[in-house]
Amino acid sequence: MTVLVTGATGNIGRHVVQGLVDRGVNVRALTRDPRKAQMPEGVEVAQGDLARPDTLAPALEGATRMFLFPQAYRVPVPERLADYASSAGAVEAAEKAGVRRLVVMSPEGDLVEAVQTTAMEWTIVNPGEFMLNKLDYWGPTIRTEGAARSAYPDSPGCPIHEADIADVIVAVLLDDGHAGATYELTGPELLTPAEQVRAIGQGIGRELRFQALSPEEGRAELVKHWGALSADHFIEYQQEWATTPPAVLPTVEQITGHPARTLRAWAADHAASFR
Repeated sequence: MTVLVTGATGNIGRHVVQGLVDRGVNVRALTRDPRKAQMPEGVEVAQGDLARPDTLAPALEGATRMFLFPQAYRVPVPERLADYASSAGAVEAAEKAGVRRLVVMSPEGDLVEAVQTTAMEWTIVNPGEFMLNKLDYWGPTIRTEGAARSAYPDSPGCPIHEADIADVIVAVLLDDGHAGATYELTGPELLTPAEQVRAIGQGIGRELRFQALSPEEGRAELVKHWGALSADHFIEYQQEWATTPPAVLPTVEQITGHPARTLRAWAADHAASFR
């Protein structure tokens, strides 16, 4: 069995690759630039680009299972929906090449429909907010000021560790019983922004301050790191969570057998990035 991992050099893909290696699986990592891949020993590196499905044939040859990470996933804003369309082309290419089991991370309707209409065993994994987002928009001020700022201080979230997402993907790729399922994933705790900052401080061993911002100030902070469209996309969730908090789901533990990692544990894993 050979498993093709797309997005293999990214934050999720690297964990997926390592998890498969740890379970003794033959792994083929797809990347646009093999020279920069830096994969674990024994991993086959294949060149290809999801934005050009016609380049995928060599990487797909002999692969029986595949993890598809759409390039647009992390910040799915309107101008990047073309990336989802090309990913739908990758689904078609995988089926034609003989892939029998496909795991896709996607919230986008057209790609989901493309997956669900294949004859492959498919599973969709849809995580909520990434803990990694905290590093994007809180990392700079934590490093320089020992502080983190956010609007909507009463809007809680249950962010998820990227390693838990990868553990679920590895389990679904290798274990039976997941065909046709769609899994929503969350972290293990519902925390307000101030509680999240406290948890990060505990994880990195440093007392941090939280400062509540006005909606206008909060948007300006997000725009600096993500751009206007992505900032507005996230603000929609913040506004929704202020009145309807997201549910903490047990899916990670149900699939992997271990509890989802806490934000404090995630911060400890990334402590060097906050210095």
